[in-house]
Amino acid sequence: MIQEVTYRVIGVIRSPFTEPKGTPIQPKAAEGVKGSVEVFPEFAEGLQDVGGFSHLILLYHFHLSKPGPLRAKPFMDTKKRGVFAMRGPRRPNPVGLSTVRLVKIEGTQLLVQDVDIVDGTPLLDIKPYVPAFDVHFADRIGWLTGHVQKLLESRDNGRFTDDTQSGV
Repeated sequence: MIQEVTYRVIGVIRSPFTEPKGTPIQPKAAEGVKGSVEVFPEFAEGLQDVGGFSHLILLYHFHLSKPGPLRAKPFMDTKKRGVFAMRGPRRPNPVGLSTVRLVKIEGTQLLVQDVDIVDGTPLLDIKPYVPAFDVHFADRIGWLTGHVQKLLESRDNGRFTDDTQSGV
């Protein structure tokens, strides 16, 4: 069984957020926030045809996240939850996923909106967002029932990068 996997960083994500604290916790809460994705030149050929999509899925490494417990308090709750039932950055593999709007391509730079990612975050992959593939009706949303309305005012409070914060 494979115990370890290594990925190559293919670029870097740029945003107005210089630290996790204060960053929106989901792209929906970051509507209109502008940023960019700088794809390294050796991966430029892979950008062919990306301009035909209005939205992209970015997979990235939570480089500022520290290892954490398998149970923690999510941003929009006060009760500890299993890490696989939440979207916080402190996880066994600190991989993030955000769907952003593609505004324009300038060479190997993608200008995007709805960015909820800290500036300088290493990019692992880009995938096209396709509603026919990616939109699913969810008949249950677990512990988030009754909490999703908190999204627009919720921001990272530093609890997943600062061990002194309660909730970890």
